[in-house]
Amino acid sequence: MISTLLKKVFGSRNERLLKQYRQVANRINGMEDAMKALSDEQLAAKTTEFKERHAKGESLDALLPEAFAVCREASRRVLNMRHFDVQLIGGMVLHHGKIAEMRTGEGKTLVGTLPVYLNAIAGKGVHVITVNDYLASRDAGIMQKLYNFLGLSVGVNLSQMQHDHKKMAYACDITYGTNNEFGFDYLRDNMVFSLHEKVQRELNFAVVDEVDSILIDEARTPLIISGPAEDNVDMYRAMNAVPPLLKKQEAEDGEGDYWVDEKAHSVLLSEAGHEHAEAILTQMGLLGEGDSLYSAANITLMHHLNAALKAHALFHLDQHYVVQDGEVVIVDEFTGRLMAGRRWSDGLHQAVEAKEGVQVNRENQTLASITFQNYFRLYGKLAGMTGTADTEAYEFQNIYALETVVIPTNRPMIRQDHQDKIYRSAREKYNAIISDINDCVSRGQPVLVGTTSIENSELVSQLLAQANIAHNVLNAKEHAREAEIVVQAGRPGIVTVATNMAGRGTDIVLGGNPEPEIKAIQSDDSLSDAEKDSRIATIRAEWQVRHDAVLAAGGLYIIGTERHESRRIDNQLRGRSGRQGDAGASRFYLSLEDPLLRIFAGDRVAMIMDKLKMPDGEAIEHPWVSRSIENAQRKVEGRNFDIRKQLLEYDDVANDQRKVIYQQRNEILEDQDVAAIITHMREGVLSDVVDLHMPPDSMEEQWDLAGLERTLESEFQLHAPVAQWMQAEQTLDIPDIKQRILDLAAASYAEKVALANEESMRQFEHGLVLQMLDNNWREHLAAMDHLRQGIHLRGYAQKNPKQEYKREAFELFSDMLERVKRGVVSVLMTVQVRSEEDMEAVAPHEVAGMEMHHDDAPSATEGNPFSPEALASQGLRVGRNDPCPCGSGQRYKQCHGKLA
Repeated sequence: MISTLLKKVFGSRNERLLKQYRQVANRINGMEDAMKALSDEQLAAKTTEFKERHAKGESLDALLPEAFAVCREASRRVLNMRHFDVQLIGGMVLHHGKIAEMRTGEGKTLVGTLPVYLNAIAGKGVHVITVNDYLASRDAGIMQKLYNFLGLSVGVNLSQMQHDHKKMAYACDITYGTNNEFGFDYLRDNMVFSLHEKVQRELNFAVVDEVDSILIDEARTPLIISGPAEDNVDMYRAMNAVPPLLKKQEAEDGEGDYWVDEKAHSVLLSEAGHEHAEAILTQMGLLGEGDSLYSAANITLMHHLNAALKAHALFHLDQHYVVQDGEVVIVDEFTGRLMAGRRWSDGLHQAVEAKEGVQVNRENQTLASITFQNYFRLYGKLAGMTGTADTEAYEFQNIYALETVVIPTNRPMIRQDHQDKIYRSAREKYNAIISDINDCVSRGQPVLVGTTSIENSELVSQLLAQANIAHNVLNAKEHAREAEIVVQAGRPGIVTVATNMAGRGTDIVLGGNPEPEIKAIQSDDSLSDAEKDSRIATIRAEWQVRHDAVLAAGGLYIIGTERHESRRIDNQLRGRSGRQGDAGASRFYLSLEDPLLRIFAGDRVAMIMDKLKMPDGEAIEHPWVSRSIENAQRKVEGRNFDIRKQLLEYDDVANDQRKVIYQQRNEILEDQDVAAIITHMREGVLSDVVDLHMPPDSMEEQWDLAGLERTLESEFQLHAPVAQWMQAEQTLDIPDIKQRILDLAAASYAEKVALANEESMRQFEHGLVLQMLDNNWREHLAAMDHLRQGIHLRGYAQKNPKQEYKREAFELFSDMLERVKRGVVSVLMTVQVRSEEDMEAVAPHEVAGMEMHHDDAPSATEGNPFSPEALASQGLRVGRNDPCPCGSGQRYKQCHGKLA
């Protein structure tokens, strides 16, 4: 009550911010006439003037009103688009590192030009991030004219671009690209072996378009760069025969072998199911007679069985994935778009491949990974814009420290959002939908039908075809055409069926968009100017007639075939109608068979229907029911937020370690001569070895001198007769012995450096340290994955799993750093160096190199930089029984020597 009273007196936080921004917008409007009076050259020269003023210490905030006024005037001249006052306010919100919620059709792409131009003046680079390559290329192509006019360079960062082109794109003042590509480039930059291979600059300022899709929808899964791991793919094919032989339980405690928990998205074997599965696997020869699935030797069998059960029970063709060209391609559950190249982890993708009878690829090994949350928090300043952020404002504030500001529409919103209609069965629901569409088409009203999966969109398409209603289908299989179809979805009587938010980022203009036709005429050189003007005038007149007809029919009508688990996605679908004050309407049709209702609210609604004795084909339409469904959506949103938050809390531990490793890597890359680091490592490792066998503050009787000599000889090829030294000199203490061993090691290593070309030796050291760091980091990531999978079980011992994870992760990290040091020292001390004369005939080439391939989703494969030829070119030779220089811990003949 008090908060409500305070809001009435002082206004909400949102209203107070808008009031401040409106005052600045008035100042910008006051400069408009002065800007109009400038010539093109004078207007463009303002950019140089701003750069000079900023270099002298004037802040970007101080430059904002004038810079925005310049950008608005340049846009009016170049793009024939003038920013509205609400767009100026949106630009200020973005510049101050907040999220601007602006309704669909309010011109978010144009809003982005204001803060992008202002922040590009600093010369540190600005990233404009979109959800797909099409939007990145489209927006960059349109806005490039404006930025070039103002003297700024624009680059586009796309997947599968050549390295040099990518580097040039990042060197530009403004870089457009997708969230995945920016994230993968960051990871790849921390896997390179020389500074010139890096493409990204310092992460300065990012404007994220469709910020809710990128920072929330896609934040449940981390970005991973992986390479193929050794794995038996035949096991997936064999295990694929097991799930069809097992019976699904109808109730959680009912008869059967496994229970599908749709809420938790998991499959659980019952006691009877374990016994049945063991009997089947024994019969197949995969399990020994009388053996258990839970014995230590059969852990991988259990892993494969779980993956196969999930593939059969939870993942369905044309809903979660499609099969294209003999490959399983994941479908994005939020946008309905194909995610080519993305793969599920933990063997799930392989299990789905086996189920669909396509080629089963090997499991991947993680080489580098990061969550979107931690990647975007690396930027000095982050901002975003979307049509639907307010429902997730708490998460944006909590995770990214981003405040959400709701920007008012330029014209009042008059769209009518009707109550949901709920039917008993899916059949009744679809009959009602087709009837409603038929009515709209007869009146010339355009309809956009939103579905949650490809499967549903194809079902609606079949029903429309049976009813002889012409329509366009827009789903992941039609990705290439989606923007063109959406552009014309506002023509009279046009019916468009779209999966979820396919075609997002493209406005639906009532009466259809005449701009493509007009551009085609303007670019036709065979027509005279008079003919062009005449044809364009005709097109505009025809469009006006269509536009008025659609308005008279009620504007664009949105039909949702079911509620999505997130209210925000439903709001996005509704937001396609009613742009810029246009007429429009929306309605959702639901049935008790829909997943959301069945799992969360079905019993309550079914009870209401039974009490009211609802006949077939009759729908419930009441605010109470709609509220019940919204509560179900809130439950799912809360659960998904918990998943993302937990992912982040665990990844924060890995993130701290990642920062340390990447920082060390960058320091090594910048310093080509790592001799000082090598010396420090060698002294540290040998001191630890001495301390292990001759503990400080211990009695002489406790010293293991024979063990110390053996370790020094076998691991470091150092012949140090410590026992003889002790007999010869009774006064020797531990520091004296330690110093002698260090001197002996330094002398031994100096001989090797003298034998070889010193420059080659330094290059070898440099490559070795990086390679050893990378290999151990890779193994550490795998160890962290395994630790995390089982850490929740610590809760049964009354321990906090997160605290246990932090503690053990720190221990693993400390052990990894020690392994890196010991591995580097061991290889350098045992490597055999040939004389420089023997090297003259061998052409030198870089020791360490990593070749990476990235086809939408990343994969990385390594060459063999430690082959005998590569080592020989540096005057180095590793014995067949010596430790492999790659740091794997195996002998050379069993590792890179075997590969060679």
